[in-house]
Amino acid sequence: MKKKYQGSARAKRQQLQALCSKFETPRMKLSESVTDYFSQTMAIVNKMCIHGDKTDDVVVVEKILRSMTPNFNFVVCSIEEAHVVQELSIDEL
Repeated sequence: MKKKYQGSARAKRQQLQALCSKFETPRMKLSESVTDYFSQTMAIVNKMCIHGDKTDDVVVVEKILRSMTPNFNFVVCSIEEAHVVQELSIDEL
């Protein structure tokens, strides 16, 4: 079935919508490490890019910063103070 609908624009659009909702809804859990959350988010972004989405680095960086647990508020504040978030790349984050 995957091979049959792989080329269908409608199926690709549905897959992309599902990935976009996966990207927007999750938040970092208290027991989760930063690297685990970061890698999980980047895996979703990579899948979105495969399906044709043009997500900018700024959107991903902002998503990661606003989804951090309250334990990391001081880190987020220091990153925002030290860098311009709109110019910050994923690698720099």
